[in-house]
Amino acid sequence: MDILEKAPAKINLCLDTPFRHLDGSPEWRMVMTSIDLADYVHIEASNALNGISVETDTGFLPSDQRNLAYKAAKELQRLYSITEGVRISIKKNIPVAAGLGGGSSDAAAVLRGLNQIWNLKLSLRELAKIGLRIDSDVPFCVYSKTALVEGKGEVITPLNDLPPLWLVVAKPRASVSTPSILKRISYERIEHPKVDKVVAGIKNGSLTEICRWMGNALEPITISEIQEIARIKKKMYEFGVQAAQMSGSGPTVFGICAKYSRAQHVYNSLKGFCNEVYIVHPCILERTFEHK
Repeated sequence: MDILEKAPAKINLCLDTPFRHLDGSPEWRMVMTSIDLADYVHIEASNALNGISVETDTGFLPSDQRNLAYKAAKELQRLYSITEGVRISIKKNIPVAAGLGGGSSDAAAVLRGLNQIWNLKLSLRELAKIGLRIDSDVPFCVYSKTALVEGKGEVITPLNDLPPLWLVVAKPRASVSTPSILKRISYERIEHPKVDKVVAGIKNGSLTEICRWMGNALEPITISEIQEIARIKKKMYEFGVQAAQMSGSGPTVFGICAKYSRAQHVYNSLKGFCNEVYIVHPCILERTFEHK
């Protein structure tokens, strides 16, 4: 049996970290959504006893236990005493080390796919709990729907679909090490964005409210290392976006437009300043959103 799973990128409409846990991991309060920029993960059962193979169409990613998709398969094998092997092939479209959750989404796709292949009958909530063992973004990526994300990443509260909008996504050449950014957080000086107001904007279906209250507490830290982020944001505003912000720990920046024609103008204008630019919109995986 084999399955092809779509693995959408994510963006952070709002990102806050109220405090650090005793184990060093951040507490999160984030509003996240999935976008129609996606990897495609082909998952196939194999006869190799406990064997896991991962192939990608890029030379930038490891194919061993350092790969999050590999870790996801290994964790399911371990938890449910699965001896059957698996072959995983990933077609990469999401930029690597970009703050878009590509590796986490690939891992989530493997969890969903193997849940079907191995007939584990796990709910999305149960898969998300397993996903937290792999990376803090995996639980959200299991659902891949607009949601409030709290705790260490495992508390997922579904939100309404976003109002109609288009996104222009631009990644600078530089890449970011998320652990290095997280280590630099100063909880005495951090500026906390208004997460609840973004949630309210989504509930009200108000793009104006969402754009007004968006924020990313990590953005100043990453910009201090990569000035290109601020430059791209400035250009996006000059070209007419309603709001622009860094996603995750960066360095990718996204701009919001109410109309496709405006997004197309911003996209065309940015192509002269940034090699990796995309026009996308929020997406929802074609599956039931389970929440208990």
